[in-house]
Amino acid sequence: MSNRIEWAKHSPEAYKAMIGLEMALGKSGLENSLLELVRLRASQINGCAYCVNLHANDARKSGESEARLQTLSVWGETEFFTPRERAALAWVESLTRLPDQRAPEHQYRTLLEHFSEAEVVNLTLAIATINAWNRFGVGFAMIPS
Repeated sequence: MSNRIEWAKHSPEAYKAMIGLEMALGKSGLENSLLELVRLRASQINGCAYCVNLHANDARKSGESEARLQTLSVWGETEFFTPRERAALAWVESLTRLPDQRAPEHQYRTLLEHFSEAEVVNLTLAIATINAWNRFGVGFAMIPS
């Protein structure tokens, strides 16, 4: 695969809007390690090679363990993730696969056991944002460098 167009170059306002979302997430109070897991898991589901590479590397730089990175795609089958992370990862999968999974009430209730209402909103923003980035990455065939 090769790059199609450099979307940020051709629409700097779109890129600026995406960066604005990232800036809001940076102020959200959610821990960076959780945000990287969210970004990486959604990118795996969406098949965005560029984003998988980027977020796996960012997670490593932030101190994420290889065991957790290597098993993120099967997180439910391991003991490597905390209950808070597991609730977030379930939410990632449901919202990323929205047409198939919707947003089940039991997952929402589990989120509220581990996150404040503001954190649930910010987590949902993180999921929406990475899904948007993935659409740029996959749509424009961005490849890892």
